[in-house]
Formats: sequence, C-alpha cells, structure tokens
Amino acid sequence: MGVVFMIYEFRTYDLKVRSVPQVLENFAEVIEKRQELSKLCAFWYTEIGPLNQIIHVWEYKDAAERDKIRSEAVKHDWWPPKIGKFVIRQTVEIFKPWENSPLLTPGDNGPFYEMRSYLIQAGLMPQAKARWAPNIEERVKRSPLAVVMEGDVGTYNKMVHIWPYKSLDERLKIRTKAKEDNVWPPQGDPDLPFETLEQENKIMLPAPFSPMK
Repeated sequence: MGVVFMIYEFRTYDLKVRSVPQVLENFAEVIEKRQELSKLCAFWYTEIGPLNQIIHVWEYKDAAERDKIRSEAVKHDWWPPKIGKFVIRQTVEIFKPWENSPLLTPGDNGPFYEMRSYLIQAGLMPQAKARWAPNIEERVKRSPLAVVMEGDVGTYNKMVHIWPYKSLDERLKIRTKAKEDNVWPPQGDPDLPFETLEQENKIMLPAPFSPMK
C-alpha cells in the first residue's frame, strides 16, 4: 500500500444470452498479443447479479498512456476480437486506487470475486475514505482485499471494492464474523451524515486466461 500513480480501466460488456463461452473463446485467441501492449489485470464473467457480463481490467500509468496504447491496439486486425454480434452494450469506467489500497495482483485468491459498487453523495468521498481507513487493516486479516478505488471517468462519486473468496460459504462465514465482531461494515462518526446513496454487488468468476484466478 502507498501512494499510487496509475489508473484502472474497467470495461464491462453486457452480452446476449448464452454467448459468454464464445466471447471468452474469441478473447482467448488474441489476449496474449494484446498484453504485449499493456497489462491485463483481470478478466471476469458474472455468476451472480447481472448475468451475461464480462469485465476486463487494464492498468495504465495515466490517461495519456491509455489513449496511446488503445490507438496502437486498434491498428491491428486482431483487436478488438470479433465479438460485435454478441454485445448489447459496453460500459467503460476509469478508477484510481485509494492510497491505502492494495493493487490488483496476479494470483489464485479466488475463484469467487465479489465486486461491491457504492454511489457516494457528492462531496463526501473524503468522508467515506476517513470512515474506512481505521477498519481496512482489521478487515483484511479475515480475507484479502483485491482493491478499493474511486471513479475518475464514467460514473463519478462511485467507489468500488473487490474481495476474493475460495467459496461462497467462505464469503458468508467471513462477512458474518466480521459483522459480529463490529469490524465491518465500518461505522465512522455517528454524528456525520451517512454518505452512501446506493449499493450493488456482483459475484464474478475468472476467465481461464485471467491473471487473477
């Protein structure tokens, strides 16, 4: 953890029903060549929540590097993969990790990844950070945190945190115990307004070629 100078691009594609296996196959054919241009952090598909989604995550130093690499990538006839007929919509969001967040790192921490997305009241993101700060260290003693970050481009005032688990039973056990111990969710100052307006989550599984398994 520490000061971070990077951005994560989250590309979420909503796909036609039953097309996820074919889309993953098409990506698998070209993903190694694409990674010669920039770092793929993770590639997931949804298991619980909004179904028929894929989420691929790319790391860049900044927006200028992202623009340069993406311009280079589309010069090749193999990128993007030929999946247009399967895609209903595409959502692109840029996130910055919090200063006290771990970074997305290859490994076998999953295979179940929970992505929790919160819409924060305008102007209260610093308050959310302050509320979380004292609790993160104690919470990650119970299970690893993949990343916590905030939106920079796309949905503003959005924070996202991602937690890997070995199983859904492990997830339930860990979250229940953390709540019983009054460790999680972080409470903060009761005299301050609660900053979270909306919450949603999804459970994701890694594609066979995902660096985060």
